[in-house]
Amino acid sequence: MTSNREKATFAGGCFWCMVEPFDERPGVINIVSGYTGGDLENPTYEQVCSNTTGHVEAVQITYNPEIMPYEQLLETFWQQIDPTDPGGQFNDRGESYETAIFYHNEAQRKIAEASKQELEDSKKFTKPIVTKILPAKPFYEAEEEHQDYYKKQSFHYRLYKKGSGREDFIKENWKKPVNKADLKDKLTPIQYHVTQENGTERPYQNEYWDNEKEGIYVDIISGDVLFSSRDQYDAGCGWPSFTKPVDRYQLTENTDTSHGMIRTEVRSRNADSHLGHVFEDGPKQTGGLRYCMNSAAMRFIEKEDMEKEGYGKYLYLFKDK
Repeated sequence: MTSNREKATFAGGCFWCMVEPFDERPGVINIVSGYTGGDLENPTYEQVCSNTTGHVEAVQITYNPEIMPYEQLLETFWQQIDPTDPGGQFNDRGESYETAIFYHNEAQRKIAEASKQELEDSKKFTKPIVTKILPAKPFYEAEEEHQDYYKKQSFHYRLYKKGSGREDFIKENWKKPVNKADLKDKLTPIQYHVTQENGTERPYQNEYWDNEKEGIYVDIISGDVLFSSRDQYDAGCGWPSFTKPVDRYQLTENTDTSHGMIRTEVRSRNADSHLGHVFEDGPKQTGGLRYCMNSAAMRFIEKEDMEKEGYGKYLYLFKDK
């Protein structure tokens, strides 16, 4: 699965915040935090932060384009930044925090320019899109303490992302609006209750709790791919349960204190639908997580129907490894 490799390089302000959105996504092989865009060889963090080297903080992603197309990486990149800010990102100011897309070939350049123009044309922002599109230059790996920072220093990372203003900006500007009146017409009563009112369907009395067919589960509203039947198992709880999502980026997690309990709620990123909860009592051999979902929040697409329904690229999930 990793024989087809390409590189993508993005500068989105502080590189601590640019790893998590891409990490552990299908087709992403490796992510490195580093410095690029300037001429100083092997710069240090302190030198780059002085804003005298021409370098910006950036991430370089090694990926398989057959699984994760460059277009999808670009979409994720835009959703992490304020593309109208010419002087840095959020609380981080100066040239080392400016945004840029560094293309590695002509195809990437064309895709990046088209993506930028599409964002400009959408009128999503009242200010011009100032993110630069530049040819890739030598990329210098940052110091070890800056690699995978969101994992190594998770508590500080969360505080930093929130305190810098990035987290609130993303929520305010990149969440897709949902018309609940339209959804009431589109969804069944139980689908609406689960996804829009944080409801829970009855155990053992829902469509997919004992499904044994091969295929994928997609968000009932957005159509985004959520789970694969290959990761489904019988948890004995009466709801469809999974050891992991297909693409962790498509989910968001929130602390849920309803019903006198403290749980981790799982929602879909784009539709902001309530899906279910994730627990730490899953199979240890697969990481120990149990994603307990509501059937009413999802639609199941059988493997033989995936191609005709536009999900052919996800057939890799069913190849024997």
